Amino acid sequence: MYKENKRTRRIKRPSTWIRMNPAQALSVGFLILIGIGTLLLMLPFATKDRHHLSFIDALFEATSAVCVTGLVVVDTQTTFTVFGQVVLMVLIQVGGLGFMTFGVLIAIMLGKNIGLKGRLMIQESLNQLTIEGMVRLVKFVVAFTLIVEAIGAIILAIRWTEDFGFPKALYYGAFHSVSAFNNAGFDLMGNFSSVTGYIGDFTVIMTLSSLLIIGGIGYIVLLDIKINKSLRKLSLHTKLVLLMTLILNILGTIFIFILEFNNPATIGDLGMKEKLLGSYFHGVVPRTAGFNSLNTGELTLGSQLITMLLMFIGGGSGGTAGGIKVTTFALILLAVWALIKEDEEVNLMGRRIPKELIFRAFTITVYSMGLIALVVFLLSLTENAPLNMLLFEVISAFGTVGMSLGLTPDLSPLGKLLIALMMFAGRVGPLTLAFALARKREKANYKYAEEKIMIG
Repeated sequence: MYKENKRTRRIKRPSTWIRMNPAQALSVGFLILIGIGTLLLMLPFATKDRHHLSFIDALFEATSAVCVTGLVVVDTQTTFTVFGQVVLMVLIQVGGLGFMTFGVLIAIMLGKNIGLKGRLMIQESLNQLTIEGMVRLVKFVVAFTLIVEAIGAIILAIRWTEDFGFPKALYYGAFHSVSAFNNAGFDLMGNFSSVTGYIGDFTVIMTLSSLLIIGGIGYIVLLDIKINKSLRKLSLHTKLVLLMTLILNILGTIFIFILEFNNPATIGDLGMKEKLLGSYFHGVVPRTAGFNSLNTGELTLGSQLITMLLMFIGGGSGGTAGGIKVTTFALILLAVWALIKEDEEVNLMGRRIPKELIFRAFTITVYSMGLIALVVFLLSLTENAPLNMLLFEVISAFGTVGMSLGLTPDLSPLGKLLIALMMFAGRVGPLTLAFALARKREKANYKYAEEKIMIG
């Protein structure tokens, strides 16, 4: 009897882990990765002064890297040694592609089969609708990422050779290419300057913006384009992501150009070429790269609001971008328009959108807005800063953007922890995090009587 009970206990322990749903496993995996990164960044030889970072600063930096955000409490170039910078680059790469992607890649290289649970994990990690073709998608994601990052690194290295010399230019090219493709926003330019010194440099601006756009539209979109190669054959999801990305990039550029045209602290005193490049870059990066060619602290209030809206929307699903995603934003607009027209269905390009997707879009948006409001309220109690700075910081963390009005280095320890939690929630996904924490409930086999309520 004793042996039987002991055997039962041994079986139950691993079964609890096995029964962990993909959302919970994904969240735990990111936490483990953040923990490893924190310990590595706390090593004395990770920093140039040989004095290890405090736990809260190392945790913040590791979270920002794994969650591909780019918010920093210490300057990356002047604080970290090459070892520390490489640790950040690896965390960005693994966090951007997803640790499950690397896990599956290693399993494939070892000749192991990927079971159902592994495919479900990949599906959750890359935010896909089905588990069909998950292994093929992982192979494409890794190969495509390495090729694009290599091309970006070479272009940047060639451009920066005249500024830094070839060895340093190659290293800078690799670091910034990885950071840009994964929409992380970490830079090595020093003094929290990002790429403000290259506002009129066509090569740097267009290379970085191209990398972040490609990385941010989503791997399923890139695979769809590779397979079909024809606009008519593309899926509705791909068409919508490409259309919304184009519209938001154009509108973002136009608004920034108009609002900052006469602002001497940003583009007001620059030539037309610099104004156009600076406006374009700032119109693109809030969704969700984190680099900045303009001094965000000097933006007009109107530009700050536009930037916050773009950060909240984010990029495409299943990519390296954050935010509520462009498809979520588009479905909300379509649902509102359908309601105004008194249409019973939401239609797009000759297709009907399932109602459960509309509900999901509204749920993600309301949940995200509530989370942002809660953290802003908490920061108002811990930080001595204007509301616009707090709101900008929180939305940047949630959208895994990395832009700041200058508040990040001055945050209190509790404020840093709140922003770190926000970055984690933004990367894992608000709905995924909610599913990970929620207890599974069985569906009720009954419905309550219907009764109407007056609204509006």
